Amino acid sequence: MSVVATDNLYSVAENVHSVGNDIRALRKSRSMTLVEFAETIDRSVGFVSQIERGISEPSISDLRNIAKLFDVPLSFFFGDNPGSEEEYRHIVRADHRRKLGNPEEGLLEELLSPDLGGTFEIIHSEFAPGARLATPQQRDTEEAGYIISGQLDLELDGVWHTLKTGDSFRFSGEAYRWRNTTNKPTIVIWVVSPPVY
Repeated sequence: MSVVATDNLYSVAENVHSVGNDIRALRKSRSMTLVEFAETIDRSVGFVSQIERGISEPSISDLRNIAKLFDVPLSFFFGDNPGSEEEYRHIVRADHRRKLGNPEEGLLEELLSPDLGGTFEIIHSEFAPGARLATPQQRDTEEAGYIISGQLDLELDGVWHTLKTGDSFRFSGEAYRWRNTTNKPTIVIWVVSPPVY
């Protein structure tokens, strides 16, 4: 995979390592073993281990299969970072965030963290007017958020809470749903540990 930056070039090996970290985080967030992962994408355990460690480079076909498996867009793995190699692991510029989620479902998300290799991820979430998560979700995570603008209803273990601009929340392992009942988008900074994308 070639990596192009506008002002500076950072090595392909470093970008492959970042992709490997992201793939490992995605796999672990689904509680999938290396063997199960390798079988699912029809590759050897050794090869997928090398991908996760940044030793081998996945093909476009591999990335397409991985993106489909983890329900992320293929473009997720191609975040171009115009910063220096010292910056790319630590800094995410506003115009180079990686897109997550599906805007057709009323939720557009962007990854604010440089990658998924850490113990948490930070997400910029935009909830469209009238959008809702119909079925309660429950995952083995601790989550917190801050309402930047708008209003979001958040259901935790069957109890609805209305959150407005400036409000924040935290929950851990509870079943949750959300809805935006207003006619304006709602912007939330959402933190999830461990990363689930």
